[in-house]
Amino acid sequence: MQVAVLGMGVMGAGMARSLLRAGHTVAVWNRDPAKAASLASEGATVAETPADAVRGADAAVTMLFDTDATLDVVAGAVDAFGPDTVWVQAATVGPDGTARVGELAAKHGIAVLDSPVLGTKAPAEAGKLTMLVSGDAALVERARPVLDAVGARTVVVGDRLGQASALKLACNSYIATLTAAIGQSLELARSLGVDPALVLEAFAGAAADSPYLQLKGKQVLSGEHPTSFAVDGVVKDVGLMLDAAREVGLPDALLRAVHDAFRRASAAGHGAEDMAAVVHSFTPSS
Repeated sequence: MQVAVLGMGVMGAGMARSLLRAGHTVAVWNRDPAKAASLASEGATVAETPADAVRGADAAVTMLFDTDATLDVVAGAVDAFGPDTVWVQAATVGPDGTARVGELAAKHGIAVLDSPVLGTKAPAEAGKLTMLVSGDAALVERARPVLDAVGARTVVVGDRLGQASALKLACNSYIATLTAAIGQSLELARSLGVDPALVLEAFAGAAADSPYLQLKGKQVLSGEHPTSFAVDGVVKDVGLMLDAAREVGLPDALLRAVHDAFRRASAAGHGAEDMAAVVHSFTPSS
């Protein structure tokens, strides 16, 4: 297929590479052209504008920061979408953001799928993301070569736009809460005079152990946080969770605490670092 990928951040660049590896023809665009330039040597066409990337494409994947960025970029390319182009909206924008995406698509006669992803940098680079998708079943099948190239599996959530985005928020609420809990646990051990590495050792092989605990725990202990999912991205996503929880009347005390933890880490200068940097929220004040 001919595929456009708009947004060359950590996730978009990895997805573009997976598409190239699967044999698709790929055009890429990014607001900062330097972030897209490296894909040229790997076989992608670097487009000057979003419209240039989308023109002639069978599928257009958007992986941008938030709803406003997504709508702004696609609004400048609506005339380039052909009647058979499928817009695969992969950014985390929440149900409300997806409704706005659907409105733009309907206004311009664009076929669109709600398809946020589970996974971070390494799965994106390896084509091992989990694709969450909702929308018209026929569109899902048309986009299947793209979904299969970037994902290890696809979870079809339903036929309504927004259902996949709702599931994404539910899944990310677990990941954000778990990461904050890991940082708090290790910093509590350190503050009480215990080697925090012993937390990971104590859990090793137990029912509460997990590869994620060991991975993020070791990142916290090393003090180095190579970015797979940035703190500022978590702040944005948990904000979407809070909006969604309030709309349905779900008690949000835990979400507010998690949001506050990541906001403190961002305010301390760690916004661009990996979410493991949330540990800085738990440093004792004295």
